[in-house]
Amino acid sequence: MNAKYELIDDDYKAPDGLKRIRALRDIPRHGVKVGDLGGFVESERNLSHYGDAWVSDNARVSGNAEVFSNARVSGDARVYGNARVSGDARVSGNTWVISNALVSGNAQISGNAWVSGNALVVDDALVSGNALVSGNALVSGYAQVSGYAWVYSNAQVVDNALVSGKALVSGYAQVSGNARVSGTALVSGYTQVSDDARVSSDATVFGNAQVSSNNVIIDSEQLPLTRSPTRRK
Repeated sequence: MNAKYELIDDDYKAPDGLKRIRALRDIPRHGVKVGDLGGFVESERNLSHYGDAWVSDNARVSGNAEVFSNARVSGDARVYGNARVSGDARVSGNTWVISNALVSGNAQISGNAWVSGNALVVDDALVSGNALVSGNALVSGYAQVSGYAWVYSNAQVVDNALVSGKALVSGYAQVSGNARVSGTALVSGYTQVSDDARVSSDATVFGNAQVSSNNVIIDSEQLPLTRSPTRRK
């Protein structure tokens, strides 16, 4: 194995317990040249020497977290716990990927988004803004979760679906196809929102409901709601 980087022991900017990395070879994919400084890791287990994976800027990877394949973690992003970032995934901005989360494929996590728990963000999925994906949630395909939206528990957002605004998708709900969930809408239970369906404004869809085709739900009776995930302040 040819080392891709070295750890710098005396970088005064390094956060406690972390070390800055310095490239020992060019990584054209990420515009990295020999001698370039990267971000911070706790140990070499955090960033593989194989492939073109890289940690740059002020990004931090620690704990048992791993960045490998051709992935990149940049900006002020944090990856820790047992989280993994792989494939050609990009984690940037002020994002946090923590716990047992996996970000892989061509997925992108940006803005102030959080991915935590056992959540999976894969394929060409995008999580951005102040969005939260947690629990056992799955975001895959070309799906997007943005704004202040939360996708948690065992929920799935797949295909070309979009969850945005302050919408919540929880339970075993699935949003698929070209469906859109936005506003302050709540989709929970075993609900399926598919095709070109739209759930928006203050709508609440729950139980075993199915919303498909070109259906549009704007308002419905509201249910008592406790936002269970704990977000950082």
